[in-house]
Amino acid sequence: MSDRPMSESPAADKTASNRPSPPGARIAVGGENLIDQVITDGVAVSHPGGSPFNVAVAAARQGAPVRYVSPISTDAWGVLLADRLTEAGVTLGGGRNDRPTTMAQVTLTKGHPSYLFQRDGTAERAVDAASLARAIGTDVAALHTGSLTLNDGADADAWEATMAAAYQRGLLTSLDPNVRLSIIPDPESYRARIFRMIAKVHVLKLSDEDLAALCPDEDEPTALARIRAATPAPLVVLTRGAEGATAWLHGAELAVPGHPADPLVDTVGAGDTFMASLLVALRAGGYLSPQGLEDLTTDITQALLTRAARAAALNCQREGCDPPTLTELDDALRATSDLTA
Repeated sequence: MSDRPMSESPAADKTASNRPSPPGARIAVGGENLIDQVITDGVAVSHPGGSPFNVAVAAARQGAPVRYVSPISTDAWGVLLADRLTEAGVTLGGGRNDRPTTMAQVTLTKGHPSYLFQRDGTAERAVDAASLARAIGTDVAALHTGSLTLNDGADADAWEATMAAAYQRGLLTSLDPNVRLSIIPDPESYRARIFRMIAKVHVLKLSDEDLAALCPDEDEPTALARIRAATPAPLVVLTRGAEGATAWLHGAELAVPGHPADPLVDTVGAGDTFMASLLVALRAGGYLSPQGLEDLTTDITQALLTRAARAAALNCQREGCDPPTLTELDDALRATSDLTA
């Protein structure tokens, strides 16, 4: 957990207004939790992970109040996962069960990961719409999900219904598909689900790889036009790894450069750190609501995205998903500002 409140961060000072955040402004995050068994040069090391899990950890490390709403196993790996969340300051809302933990084999090639998953009958998939509603509660401002939890099965159906209900009730809904096409049994059904879901979100973040997977056989401009036409989201962000990100705020396009990771250890969790940092910065400025997003300007959004890109680069300087704390991020931004002054 960070050692000072988010309101003291430089980006918060730059972007804050007199608008208060919604009461509590708690961020609910749900989706897979798993163990990444990272294999580098034949040597395996185990790390707690899963895209939404990483978002929860990264947001809490930057001082945001976060509730993680998916179940966690009571097995030894589940203990490790729960401990990682609570050490970051995340509240566990999804309960525990005796099903096994989801496992992922991550093979790194020149720092870039490829994945193989074991998810059948695992703890994090034991959800339905009613259990998720109870776990989320009534005191949150935003709900984020994405990744494997939307692939297939009853849990994916439950999450689709839950996000639609949250959107209808006025929560800010955030989605990062984080597509893993190689393990999706029915890609066409999956794509149809994602397109239904992006029709009911306020913040949509996807990578250039996600875009290609969702819109195969289309060039990037055509695919982007299709995605943007399908979503009412006021804020759409396309990340491009080291090349930075492009965003559309109420239709206006803006871009931020990537920040080099020096040294580059690996890219595991970089997109999750970016996503979390964006949500935290929206919260800090009082924009973490559908109404708040209406007041965002391109200048403010540029600052928020720059902060998110810097956080992602810091994560890439460490092994596995190891997002920066608020202090680490603020110090890095301050150092960069001093160099360019």
